[in-house]
Amino acid sequence: MAALARWCFTHRWLVLAAWVVALAGLAGVSTGVGTAYSDNFSLPGTDSTRALSMLGVAFPKQAGDSDTIVWHVSGGSVNDPAVRSRVQGMLAQVAKAPSVASVSGPYAAAGTPAKGSQISKDGRTAYATVTFTGSAQALKPADVARVIDRAQAASTSTLDVELGGQAIRQAGQKPTGLSELVGIVAAAVVLLLAFGSMFSMALPLMTAVVALGVGGLSVGLLSHVVNMSSVGPTLGALIGLGVGIDYALFIVTRHRNGLKAGMSVEESSVRAMNTSGRAVLFAGATVCTALLGMLVMRLNFLTGLGIAGATMVAWTVLTAITLLPAMLGFIGMRVLSRVERRGLQQSGPTPEASSGKWLAWSQLVARHPRPLALLALLVLVVLAIPTFSLRLGSSDAGNDPASSTTRRSYDLLAAGFGPGFNGPLQLVSELKSDADRAAFAHLAAALATTPDVVHASVLPLPPTSPIGIIQVEPASSPEAAATSTLIDRLRTNEIPAAEQGTSMRVYVGGPTAIFDDFASVLTSKLPQFLAVIVVLAFLLLMLAFRSILVPATAAVMNVLAAAASFGVVVAFFQWGWGSDPLGMGGAGPVEAFLPVIMIALLFGLSTDYQVFLVSRMHEEWVHTRDNRRAVIIGQATTGRIITAAGTIMVFVFLAFILGGQRVIAEFGVGLASAVLLDAFIIRTILVPALMHMFGPRNWWLPGWLDARMPHLSVEPADEPVDPEQLARPVSAPGAP
Repeated sequence: MAALARWCFTHRWLVLAAWVVALAGLAGVSTGVGTAYSDNFSLPGTDSTRALSMLGVAFPKQAGDSDTIVWHVSGGSVNDPAVRSRVQGMLAQVAKAPSVASVSGPYAAAGTPAKGSQISKDGRTAYATVTFTGSAQALKPADVARVIDRAQAASTSTLDVELGGQAIRQAGQKPTGLSELVGIVAAAVVLLLAFGSMFSMALPLMTAVVALGVGGLSVGLLSHVVNMSSVGPTLGALIGLGVGIDYALFIVTRHRNGLKAGMSVEESSVRAMNTSGRAVLFAGATVCTALLGMLVMRLNFLTGLGIAGATMVAWTVLTAITLLPAMLGFIGMRVLSRVERRGLQQSGPTPEASSGKWLAWSQLVARHPRPLALLALLVLVVLAIPTFSLRLGSSDAGNDPASSTTRRSYDLLAAGFGPGFNGPLQLVSELKSDADRAAFAHLAAALATTPDVVHASVLPLPPTSPIGIIQVEPASSPEAAATSTLIDRLRTNEIPAAEQGTSMRVYVGGPTAIFDDFASVLTSKLPQFLAVIVVLAFLLLMLAFRSILVPATAAVMNVLAAAASFGVVVAFFQWGWGSDPLGMGGAGPVEAFLPVIMIALLFGLSTDYQVFLVSRMHEEWVHTRDNRRAVIIGQATTGRIITAAGTIMVFVFLAFILGGQRVIAEFGVGLASAVLLDAFIIRTILVPALMHMFGPRNWWLPGWLDARMPHLSVEPADEPVDPEQLARPVSAPGAP
């Protein structure tokens, strides 16, 4: 690492040029080939996937996205001549819009009765189905915007026109640029307060922005070869911006300390890279390993998100260990503020963190480890309590911002046709004989009188159709727990009874069933995934610190942090304590894939802080073999920077709430709360307190295991020690 840092420092113009070329080259390629994001779920072996496959074979031409236009009159009926004429004209204009394949509404030719199935019983709400020529991801945003504009142009003071569906929902989402900008501004303020230098503030931001640029472009290109959700780039930006600033922050801080200790700019930057840079490399590898651990789930959706996140983190590490030392060479002593440079000239070099509030706090933790550890544990346990009521699922349009057209159309349909109308179930079966068709019709009749079912009927299909479809409308909304219960009851009771004595096999499909199956599959695989992540993190830390207790403590702390952050998410979104005030709808289930991604991120980020904290302690332990001194010095020298880095991450993650997307907001709140707890409770109180309680046993490793393990050092073995600092006492007066 020292050789790489010195080379980058010496050849800084070449390094800078290489990054400019890389950024420009990726931008050019990305402009030429574009992106290929896809939100398709692949759940092999599930009922909903079999149903979807059968529908795809039977109706291959129906590949376009289907959305709805809903209109509601405040008085009278949607069949009133004036309303009917205005809406028919609007639907005709929508049908002529680019990317629209067809429009199917309730109105037929003049003088012909309207389709009652598309008009509510009170006659005040109706809807039309708009079928596009492609999937929501493949459509041009401008084409979808034209449909929205032409439809809403028909609105009057007594006629309300709203739109819903995946394409409409995607077109109405706010770009993440505002969230990223707010996060960067918040980080700049924290950095300026922490360093007091514009150049020190600019360095972490610049490297993070460069990593964000090349990482985002790389993720877009990877979407052509990996099934990657449209959430991928936003999630990658959230991760990359947070860790990118933090990694550079740790290195810059170590460099500033070196300059204050009297080292030259080059030697200080090389030392910073050879110590904090090693920790960054190890921490980044840990985060990537945790994210790529999602591949064990064997779900394309999660595989793509894991690769997107790992790609972004890899770029942030690369910028931190190459671009940053080059920029340190350009800035020189200006990385210190004018006051710090003047103080260095007048008072001479000062040892690293020999005094101050963090030293006093570290000594306080050393004197009272047990009560402080119990207090920290109590906070984490209380916050984790809501986790026991965690319900995974998928939020529907009812959780969109109250001002969005998708939310208003959802509410109009729910009020006019019932809450289950927004998420009907489709029972699909291949009908091989007349007996199968009779049994299928009997099943539809039986389901019509089943509890929690509002309506069930066999859809009219051509006589040559090889399959049959029963449309089932639940009495509850798509995201409701009662709907999941109904799906389970259909599969375990109603359908098996109807299949007896026949050759038909009926599968429950439709978007609602797909998301329900997705939640079930992830729930069943979550323990396996958690075990893999815990074991990987344990092994990596054991290799780094040659210890059993350090990685074991980190594993337990990571689980506690994850449980506490999930508790915050449950209270905020599932119980609705925070989502409703933020305009993200009321109480609803937590997104099914959120625990998997959050666990991967939290274990990676938590291990980051553990590495930065314990690596400094380990340096001191190697040189002094004094556990108390090692823990105090390690916490005193890293506490300020860890809390500053945590504060930056909290602001960056919370900024993503501004995008108005419930899924991203769940990640933002969950990760922000996890980092807040990790930086200010776990690494500031709990871990140091436990390490004081464990004493020298922190660094114990069986000899036979040590001999067989490969050597992986986070810090260099030949790191020089200041003899004056080594001789300086760190214990409070009278302390043992």
